Amino acid sequence: MSYWQNKVVLITGGSAGLGRALAEAFARSGARIVLAARGEEQLEVAAEELRDRGAEVLAVPADVTLQHDVERLIARSVEHFGRIDVLVNNAGRSARGAVLETTPDDFQAAWELNFLAAVRCTRAAAPHLIKVRGHLVNIGSLSSKSASRHIGAYPASKFALAAYSQQLRLELGPEGLHVLLVCPGPIARADAGTRYTDQSAELPESARRPGAGVKLKAIDPAKLSEQILQACQRRKPELVVPARARLLFALTQLAPRLGDWLVRKMT
Repeated sequence: MSYWQNKVVLITGGSAGLGRALAEAFARSGARIVLAARGEEQLEVAAEELRDRGAEVLAVPADVTLQHDVERLIARSVEHFGRIDVLVNNAGRSARGAVLETTPDDFQAAWELNFLAAVRCTRAAAPHLIKVRGHLVNIGSLSSKSASRHIGAYPASKFALAAYSQQLRLELGPEGLHVLLVCPGPIARADAGTRYTDQSAELPESARRPGAGVKLKAIDPAKLSEQILQACQRRKPELVVPARARLLFALTQLAPRLGDWLVRKMT
């Protein structure tokens, strides 16, 4: 029997992209799925497609930047399935912009979605996760460990998620909660290269590319999803993809000038 058989997995931002791929991977392994997203129509389409493949799915429209929506999401999940075994804090958004052109309001919007939404969901779900020695998966980025040029408020919000994940591991790991921080490079998307055109008109052409021009092959979300499931089963603290990026992270800490040079060379 699969490790994930009948476990309940709640995925925010679950109607598209990596969230959708994760839902498919967990469902193939026998898990029951709660999908949450703001767009109700797209959410229901994703849920129906999973149901057509035999998965048991609850779709809950929710804006995870709103506390009452988060509380309703957790309550409906527990009411419907009786438990939560995995919370995937996947909802988030990147951006493009020169750092001095990024306003405090821009930083606040990134902070709300990329960081505080994860805090809200984690606090609401934690009692249920701890009870079953469950899994908390925070979807970060390579930008959780090393900043880059022309991506606005994104690195600041993702650095915070990395720190929060470590705090949770230190405080709640002994109580049985597994916390996994996932730090992937750019993920393959149908709209890659055009998604940020309206934000990058005044920036170098490279800023429009995935990862703001990072010299890495785009990651297949289906393959990344399988890696995340395996990392959860092994109760790993972090998953960095590609793994060689860890060398950059280490050099950035040990020798910041060298780290900055490498980032410029790689983007």
